Amino acid sequence: MSTTQSERLRELLEPLVTSQGLDLEEIAVDSVGRKRVLRVVVDSDTGADLDRIADVSRALSARLDETDAMGEGEYTLEVGTPGAERLLREHRHYVRATGRLAKFQLADGGELVARILEVDEEGLDLEVPGVKGRRPTTRRLGFHDVVKARVQVEFNRKDQKEEEA
Repeated sequence: MSTTQSERLRELLEPLVTSQGLDLEEIAVDSVGRKRVLRVVVDSDTGADLDRIADVSRALSARLDETDAMGEGEYTLEVGTPGAERLLREHRHYVRATGRLAKFQLADGGELVARILEVDEEGLDLEVPGVKGRRPTTRRLGFHDVVKARVQVEFNRKDQKEEEA
């Protein structure tokens, strides 16, 4: 997809997504055989339930039908949320991931898996899990220290309410 088409789609669709109380996180056009698929990823601080996804999908579909933004060929519109192992790219992504475990690729070449405790304008306060029975430690990372970060799926995490009981 050309940058021009991507920018045009974003300019066309972002106001509609925003009017639904959501953030437009990503737009991608992929070819699947003869058809094209327009994938739109949305999110908000409170998440996006199925009703909100359906509402924004209908609004985007109607707007796309009114324009030639996707050209003349057939395409399928898919609207969804970022998913469980989302990449953290913007400040709001880190804020939304507070309390979650994330894997960080660091500017010094190292890697770190830690829980995001707090986020401010300069960086993150993290809890690094203890190794071999040791207690967790805290660590501060500036955003400039992070090359890439991705939320990790946890299957066996105890709910904090259980831990406090």
